Amino acid sequence: MSTNVDAITFKANVGQGAEPDRIPAPPVSLEPLIQGGRNWTRWAGSAVSILILMMVAYELRTIDFANLFGLIPAGITFWIVFAAYYFAAPVSEWIIFRRLWALPLEGFGALMRKIVSNEILLGYLGEVYFYAWARRRTRITTAPFGAIKDVAVLSAIMGNVFTLLLVVAASPLFGALQLGMNKRAFVASTFFILLSSLGALVLRKRLFTLPRRELWVVAAIHAARITVMLLLAAVMWHMLLPSVALSWWLLLGTFRQLISRLPFLPNKDVVFAGMAAFLVGPDVEIVSAVTLMASLILAAHLVVGGLLGAAELAKPAADR
Repeated sequence: MSTNVDAITFKANVGQGAEPDRIPAPPVSLEPLIQGGRNWTRWAGSAVSILILMMVAYELRTIDFANLFGLIPAGITFWIVFAAYYFAAPVSEWIIFRRLWALPLEGFGALMRKIVSNEILLGYLGEVYFYAWARRRTRITTAPFGAIKDVAVLSAIMGNVFTLLLVVAASPLFGALQLGMNKRAFVASTFFILLSSLGALVLRKRLFTLPRRELWVVAAIHAARITVMLLLAAVMWHMLLPSVALSWWLLLGTFRQLISRLPFLPNKDVVFAGMAAFLVGPDVEIVSAVTLMASLILAAHLVVGGLLGAAELAKPAADR
């Protein structure tokens, strides 16, 4: 309709003797360009699903399932705690986006693919996939980029805050490990790296797009999720090795949290298991427990990623 009105105005100006070189050209509709710019969202889901399946096939070669299940405690209690730990992150994010977008239940699968993509492929690739998924959903009326960005930034900030708290709590115990570095220098370096990332708070008015109230709610949900996951991880480690002192789990939990703050690093639990083996040294029980946890989490990512990737590719192309 607007194009026809502009065309009529254009003809009227010509009829009144307006100079042709001063007459603005009729506007060109941008709708085809906008639709073309969205084409990438149609194949993004399929591309991520194919990458997940390829990584699943590759990583399955390295898992000794017979030995893995032989180390797991008998009974269902451990599995209940593990399931709560594994699904704490996607459930918390579903609650967040349910509040922001009224996200339907089908969005939980997209959030699971986001987390699996970040963990076994490349950090923040999951956010790209989730953004593409959100843009294709007509029920999401608000711009998804700002909300996804704010949620990711707040997650990083809250992760840094909890890492600082763990470093403070574990700093007196660093002498128990032969790190080959000065304890104060290590703590000071950690504080510098983590505090520098909190500069986002200073630039919050320019960086964030959500209202202040929503930002506080999102930050509180992230804080609750991190607290729950730390407690559940401690419970699982205690169930595996009840005789190990709490100080060891505090140290290892601190290093695991530090590793989690490294961007673009997939398989953080596997990296943590290797680091724990280097730090702990001859304590085979602790290394076995940490390796078991890393293997279980990786196996869960592979199973969930394989199922979700296959389900995504089985859909019609228009629904991906």
